[in-house]
Amino acid sequence: MTKLIFFILLMQAGRAFAQTSDSLKSPFEGMDLSWINGQNRQTDFPLVLRDKHEETLLTGVVYLDTYFNYDFNDPADNTHTISSTIGRHREFTVNLASIGVESNYKNIIGRLWLQFGQMISIVQDLDPTVSRGRNTSLYNLRYVRDAAAGYHFNQWYGINVEMGIFTSYIGLESYVTQENWCYQRSMVSEFTPFYFSGARVQAFPSRNFRTELWLLNGWQSYNSWNNTPGVGNSNYWRPNENIQLAANFYLGKDSKRDVLRFHHDNSIVARYIARNAKNGLSQGAFSLNTHYGFQDGAGVAPRTSYMTGLALANRLWFIKSKLALSLRGDVVFNPGIYLAYSPSPVSPNAFTSAMAADPEQKLAIYQGTSTIDVMPNDYVTFRLEYGYRKSNVPYFAGRGGTTSPDGWVNTPLGNWQPDLVKSSHRVTFALSVRL
Repeated sequence: MTKLIFFILLMQAGRAFAQTSDSLKSPFEGMDLSWINGQNRQTDFPLVLRDKHEETLLTGVVYLDTYFNYDFNDPADNTHTISSTIGRHREFTVNLASIGVESNYKNIIGRLWLQFGQMISIVQDLDPTVSRGRNTSLYNLRYVRDAAAGYHFNQWYGINVEMGIFTSYIGLESYVTQENWCYQRSMVSEFTPFYFSGARVQAFPSRNFRTELWLLNGWQSYNSWNNTPGVGNSNYWRPNENIQLAANFYLGKDSKRDVLRFHHDNSIVARYIARNAKNGLSQGAFSLNTHYGFQDGAGVAPRTSYMTGLALANRLWFIKSKLALSLRGDVVFNPGIYLAYSPSPVSPNAFTSAMAADPEQKLAIYQGTSTIDVMPNDYVTFRLEYGYRKSNVPYFAGRGGTTSPDGWVNTPLGNWQPDLVKSSHRVTFALSVRL
């Protein structure tokens, strides 16, 4: 596998040197990037308002993601756990409904995306920084998916300065599930942020490279934990349209205590077959995303409080890229469980007991995913997916569920404890529309 990856990278880099670096005025212009894992595949945007000179004033965005998920553990409370993507079992669910507008008119950057749906109850509702002080609330911002104001400077191949709420730059896979090769994200992406509040500078020194500097309130937080802001850096190099290399970094203090957090991820995405017009096999690509992070200070040390993992995926497109098959395997190790999801609001439980009994215990999660996509056009995706997960300690919801004896939140618990098991498998059907 290592030799294959090196050979593909060498060939793609060779093609890049054959291109003239100054032939395009805009970064990545003319490149087909719709195949990349975590990237919007749209090439046509129908909701565009133009002025009399045909210059774009506003671009409208409408996105709707729905699913039906069946967890074979059949939890009694219909709650699918350890996922920020899929939260329900045996129900039809509106996962994310989003509308928005974007503008780059006369170098002014404006963007507002609103969001509703089940997924925000998993991601946004867990932000504890809104309890610091007054004049703040979770409901002030939880329905805002992305909002930014900024300006574009005509230097190099462009420099953007923006401030607001942004989709996270860490990790390969997107918050928007339609952009990913699989519906359920990899575990390394699940354990990392989905949004940031702050400011960023995007710079394009050449048409093939983008670098960003970030100043942030914190790790997936609307407000700040303390008086020390987080800092970040993101880098993307696309020598041509068939390869993407990325490296992202984060450093910040993200607790009431003096605890420093560092996180780094890098990824390779390469397309080794590109013949979109073919009715048979039209495209083939793979992605490799690796993560490493740790916490240090106030009684914790990198030796016992770190996270590392990787996700390797391969995708094949057929019939002029209207049908696709994706296979992915991923693993994450999280000693100290500082990024791990809590399997239940009820404590103690089998998971917390197992971790407390052995301070050296290393939470390990393995996941395998296979996904079939049917994409009649740029705007709709029908998706069927099977996923299997396994952990070294009881971590996933079993038949008894993770809420109460009968699954309702207002039922007295008594001596009841959540039913946690070491494995979970599911089948998910998803339908998404994007304009």
